[in-house]
Amino acid sequence: MELGGTHLRALVELSRCGTMTAAAAALGYTTGAISQQIAQLERTAGAELIRRAGRRVELTDAGLTLVDHAGRILRAQAEAAAALERTRTEISARLRLGVFGTAAAAFLPPALRWLGEHHRGVRVASHEVDVDQAQSEVAAGRVDLALGLDYPDAPLARDDSAELVRLHSERFSLAVPAARAPSAGTSWRLAELAERDWILPAPGSYYGRAVRTACRRAGFEPRVAHEVTDTATSLAMVGAGLGVAPLTALMLRLRSEGIAPVPLDDLVERHVVVAVRAASRGRPSVEVLIEALRRAATGETGDHGSLAPPREERPRRGSPTMEG
Repeated sequence: MELGGTHLRALVELSRCGTMTAAAAALGYTTGAISQQIAQLERTAGAELIRRAGRRVELTDAGLTLVDHAGRILRAQAEAAAALERTRTEISARLRLGVFGTAAAAFLPPALRWLGEHHRGVRVASHEVDVDQAQSEVAAGRVDLALGLDYPDAPLARDDSAELVRLHSERFSLAVPAARAPSAGTSWRLAELAERDWILPAPGSYYGRAVRTACRRAGFEPRVAHEVTDTATSLAMVGAGLGVAPLTALMLRLRSEGIAPVPLDDLVERHVVVAVRAASRGRPSVEVLIEALRRAATGETGDHGSLAPPREERPRRGSPTMEG
């Protein structure tokens, strides 16, 4: 009995999503293609693997048993592919990279230029993914690697099937309306911002949870006047005088008009990471893509767009209430 990786992945995704439509969307196939893959897998297995339950699909006992083994089979296939790739004299492969909006603009151009100069055989196709789902996208096999963000105050849930590789760390400052910015070199403490209106993402997101945790550590619950997920939108709202928002160098690339960054005395940071399947970490093509992304993040590709902040003089203390 030969169980194809594509068919097994379809079954795993179907067990996670519960509907043919959702599984098809997650894997980038049509619903008909998923149905055909499951039907072929049932013929190969000689057993019914799914049953209809209204609009949803449930796995039979045979389907659940096969899903339990599918992870090990897919990992073994990935390990075999890595071993085969290591036998080649030239590094070549096609990889799928999951990205989120800001990372796509900041990392892809310099990383792909570096790959083109040093490893022309490695071809990369990018796919936009939810930044909070980087590990699950990789674990499910929808992408080979995925860029994500990890917050010390709200760490990503770890998954044994996917490894997180840190590319760069960013320290948060605060975005304020440019018209109300304090004098240059002034810094603020988080505790001094308890009476400010904040613009933050929902508390269910890793980012929203991390900022709220840092504020609580400073002794207050942030007064969230506007709950916004999109970074460019939140910074535009800051520019319009509707509140303050956290800011990093990567965020500043999305929008700088009408806002001014104010350093924070409190250490609040996040790590730019790339998630990769543990079984694929030994692939030479995966390693050189990680290296290209790391170089793009730290400015070692020769581009002038790294996330590394310029050297600054030590900020002066100042009160956020003084500037209105």
